Amino acid sequence: MTTDDGLPPLRKVIEAHGLAAKKSLGQNFLFDLNLTRRIARTAAPFEGFTIVEIGPGPGGLTRALLMEGAKQVIAVERDQRALAALAEIEAAYPGRLTVIAGDALAVNWASTVHGPAKIVANLPYNIGTPLLTGWLTEGPWPPWFSSLTLMFQKEVADRIAAAPGSEHYGRLTVLCQWRCTVHKMFDVHRSAFTPPPKVTSSIVQLLPIVPAIACNVKTLERVTAAAFGQRRKMLRQSLKSVFDVPEAVLEPLGIAPTARAEELTVADFARLALQV
Repeated sequence: MTTDDGLPPLRKVIEAHGLAAKKSLGQNFLFDLNLTRRIARTAAPFEGFTIVEIGPGPGGLTRALLMEGAKQVIAVERDQRALAALAEIEAAYPGRLTVIAGDALAVNWASTVHGPAKIVANLPYNIGTPLLTGWLTEGPWPPWFSSLTLMFQKEVADRIAAAPGSEHYGRLTVLCQWRCTVHKMFDVHRSAFTPPPKVTSSIVQLLPIVPAIACNVKTLERVTAAAFGQRRKMLRQSLKSVFDVPEAVLEPLGIAPTARAEELTVADFARLALQV
């Protein structure tokens, strides 16, 4: 039995290569090619772009990206056990897949990816947020990628897409929405994975923009860390580690010193960062 791309079904691939998902690597495999192709189509069009995938595992999403027309995919995988399965996909799509054996957190993207790129990944749960914040804070802006289409635990996706005043609104929200337009695309039920995680997952797409208020990203992170690090306190108290007299900074900006972090907009935080 084969699938549309002539390769064995993913269950057979995993059996053949002994690829039981490792909790230590945050692995949960997607077997449903209809679902992985839906994720790939969310990131399309691919013409003219190099597609970067993190943690391909047995290659379910990798195959979907290639089936949906990606001409060049760079897949970064640290699990040595998965390399043989990925090599079979390389052979089935000559010249279209490059596999890098290594840790995605240690990759020098500027020297690895040349020309327009998109990142599409079912991110390993344990490194999803560090990877995202790295992509949004390291290097020049606009960045080397044109879009991020990523799967996270639903809780993380809710934080990325949160509105001010909601329980999920926080540091990650501000960073993402300051530098990107954020779209929460669709949820993926836990039963779609092997093994099933304990939580629902969500696909989020982030499209880089030029921020409306161009503050320094590290300063913005410092301000949000202070504000949300003591989110139950009023800003006149929580921002004392950033400003000697927070009231003297807040009031001219029209921000109430008695407000709390979740009440501020992304633009408010950027305006505060300009005062540091």
